Amino acid sequence: MQQLRENVTTTRECVARLVPVGTEILIPGDVQVTITQALGGSFTVLINGNLARIDESDADALGKPASSSIDVSAYTGTALTDQDIYQVMRSVYDPEIPVNIVDLGLVYHVDCHRTRTGYRVHVQMTLTAAGCGMGQVITEEVRQKVLRLPRVEEARVDLVFDPPWDMAMVSEEAQLELGLI
Repeated sequence: MQQLRENVTTTRECVARLVPVGTEILIPGDVQVTITQALGGSFTVLINGNLARIDESDADALGKPASSSIDVSAYTGTALTDQDIYQVMRSVYDPEIPVNIVDLGLVYHVDCHRTRTGYRVHVQMTLTAAGCGMGQVITEEVRQKVLRLPRVEEARVDLVFDPPWDMAMVSEEAQLELGLI
């Protein structure tokens, strides 16, 4: 787990999303922010007393190298499976909790269907709270990361709230990491 509290000065302005409401903000260049979480390629920063999520595509605004949080080379030449999709989704993290969405129990179902030329992927997932404003941000991150896999032509991510999420859905490993057991 890569959790940190690192003060950095932004090198340029960048778009961020306030956590947990999801409102888009513009963080100016040459301001100090505190990185509180850097997982899966994205960053959670503290700015003006608020948490905000910065996408991996704007890592350079924090003076950090852009990194692909998934290695697609492991999937070349083999048939794509539901487990491959789950593995890629393990690189998507809740912006407040340092645990990936799979181990948090947010992913309910994955369908990976082969077409004549590639794959169509459908993911059903939920959020830790139905009213979380970060839902669109997290689902789009899942969609984009799944689309990076070789031969994936289409990825659809639907939010569902039945059954509602609860702490019992968190994997044992994640519970240990969070100090819950």
